[in-house]
Amino acid sequence: MKGSAHLTIGVAIGAAATAYYPFTFTNAAIYMAVAAFSALSADLDGTSMLTSKLSQASKLLRNLILWGSTLLAAVFGYMYFIYDSMVPELAVAAIITFLLGFVAKQGLIRNCMISAIGGGLIYAGLRFGMNWLIGFGLFIAWVPWLKHRGMTHTLWAALIWGAIGRGLESQLELEGIAVVATAGYLSHLLADTLTPSGVKWFYPLYKKSIKLRG
Repeated sequence: MKGSAHLTIGVAIGAAATAYYPFTFTNAAIYMAVAAFSALSADLDGTSMLTSKLSQASKLLRNLILWGSTLLAAVFGYMYFIYDSMVPELAVAAIITFLLGFVAKQGLIRNCMISAIGGGLIYAGLRFGMNWLIGFGLFIAWVPWLKHRGMTHTLWAALIWGAIGRGLESQLELEGIAVVATAGYLSHLLADTLTPSGVKWFYPLYKKSIKLRG
């Protein structure tokens, strides 16, 4: 299934969370970002990714996302080093938007950059004692080198993602993040199950693809 479809589903999940949980603009932005990224994150694996050819509009959008994440990172750094104030929401937003910029990109350099980001997250998690961030970093560093629609497209990966979401929820003290993250990730697997190739939900215990269409 195309990345645009996964993204649309993720945005819909984020919108539902925004309507269900107590509303603030900050909370809404976090729900939308987490849901959208979770709905796409399974496709950080392999070299197939969401599409092999990007349109000019897609390239522009990806570049805007990357520049936006750079701006968020700069604001976070300014707040941290100048005012000694750490804003977790800014850090999470910067990381997620930066990774979104690479979801539709391919190649060795792309994989190395994503793994480098994962390594940075692991370091930050160790330094600040955030177990969820260590887990997130390990996931990000590992998955680019996996075969497409392999381990990231399994129930086990969804459970791991949900555990990471639970840790982020505790860090931000924002109810519903774990549910939104898990729902977003599972939406990707469910949507791919509707494709002819299907999904190996229980790999490696059960190696056949499960699909709901011929």
